[in-house]
Amino acid sequence: MKIEAVIWDFGGVLTTSPFEAFARYETERGLPIDIIRRTNAANHLENAWAKFERAEIGIDAFDELFATESKALGAEVRGKDVLPLLSGDLRPEMVEALKRIKAKFKTGCITNNLPSNAIGSHSGRTLYVAEVMALFDHVIESAKIGLRKPDPRIYQMMVETLQVNPNNCVYLDDLGVNLKPAREMGMTTIKVANAAQAISELEAATGLTLR
Repeated sequence: MKIEAVIWDFGGVLTTSPFEAFARYETERGLPIDIIRRTNAANHLENAWAKFERAEIGIDAFDELFATESKALGAEVRGKDVLPLLSGDLRPEMVEALKRIKAKFKTGCITNNLPSNAIGSHSGRTLYVAEVMALFDHVIESAKIGLRKPDPRIYQMMVETLQVNPNNCVYLDDLGVNLKPAREMGMTTIKVANAAQAISELEAATGLTLR
């Protein structure tokens, strides 16, 4: 297979997963295990999270709706309390891999994000490091285009902009639901559990030494 491009998710791939911060928050407050993730997963195409990532609702409406949805699953969690938990720490070894990839192939980033965390917004600056974002030939943010993964159109937009064949692309994400449409388009997909595993699979897919 001839690789033309490597396309990356951001949170949970180039940064540590917010799931770790969710778990800490729940433990500290005596909340049911995984209440935040379960709220995110329930009705995942049309819930508070999905609407906010598509910029269909503002932060106050998200706060209220997330509280209602989480309460229905066992405990009320305010949406505004979840937002600060999203910024993971950059994984330097993944950034190094991205730099080496960029030297050989086209690079793209598809990120499901929130209007409050969009690149260029006040809090978004802490999530997205400018030097890392500069390594991508193209970035698609759900909050700016009103579409979010796993909508197949967002992947199609990326391959059209990069002018590549999906059969010659590798796509990395930490969520299986977001990998499925990419795989169905013909991309080689890598589910990121940790940096070492992801880099090993990426080396196998691209033939490059990435560390």
